Amino acid sequence: MEQKDFFQDVWEVVRLVPKGRVTTYGAIAKYLGTKMSARMVGWAMNAAHGQPKIPAHRVVNRNGDLSGKMHFKTPTAMEDLLKKEGIGVENDRIVDFPNRLWDPEKELI
Repeated sequence: MEQKDFFQDVWEVVRLVPKGRVTTYGAIAKYLGTKMSARMVGWAMNAAHGQPKIPAHRVVNRNGDLSGKMHFKTPTAMEDLLKKEGIGVENDRIVDFPNRLWDPEKELI
């Protein structure tokens, strides 16, 4: 699989994450059959700027931390977008993360 194809696949999964839910880099990687490629999912998210309708703010790390927040236009943009969708954030971490988690392996059956 070429890198560009992988990035496109990641973006397609991220576009499916519903408002009010979040997913993780690792969950996306596992769903795409590349379980050990969470970091590459992060690279795809960094490359998503300028791509149409990719809700990158809905992708967090395995602990629910806003680990990608520094890649948004402002330091609070990721948190602001999540809060606008009704997701609580405290200390750069998703509140009630287990219940907000959208796992593509379970949701896209």
